[in-house]
Amino acid sequence: MNVYDFDKTIYHRNSTADFYFYCLRRHPGILKCLPVQLKGFVLYGLKLIDITEMKKHLYRFLPCLDDVDRDLADFWDNNIGKVHEWYRQKQRDDDLVISGSPYFLVEGACQRLGISHLIASDVDKKSGEVRMPNCSRGQKVIELRRQGYDESKIEEFYSDSHSDDPLAALARKAYLVKGERLEDWGK
Repeated sequence: MNVYDFDKTIYHRNSTADFYFYCLRRHPGILKCLPVQLKGFVLYGLKLIDITEMKKHLYRFLPCLDDVDRDLADFWDNNIGKVHEWYRQKQRDDDLVISGSPYFLVEGACQRLGISHLIASDVDKKSGEVRMPNCSRGQKVIELRRQGYDESKIEEFYSDSHSDDPLAALARKAYLVKGERLEDWGK
């Protein structure tokens, strides 16, 4: 099994940010959520709240969307081409994606790519409620184990960030992704 981060790894940018700005263009009324979102970003930047708390502020825009499923489908119809070509060439049936982005968001890309194994942050797409700690850093390993995946089966791991060192340490081989370039993790 090969394991992949999603944002800036398989997908060339941050899918949460891209989806937010996509929604902002389509639904400018979500700007009314900006003060709460900015407060979350500032508190996070000052290290007064963690990433999970910051995302609770960020996802306040979701209840403002009339049809989030349509927005998600349209978003991926327009953005699935932003998946790195190196991934398409390496893709296997047993690939597992582990992402800090919301499950409801990454799921659409995985479906289009034929990826059937996904672990991601549990966020309600209609209310914006964050139902678990953000699936990032060491939480990715916790979720991998909680969901019953055998960590000894990780052949290769790919991510754009050393914040994923805990997952990289479990893999037989790990790669740092820099756009279309893959570098040895150097663990």
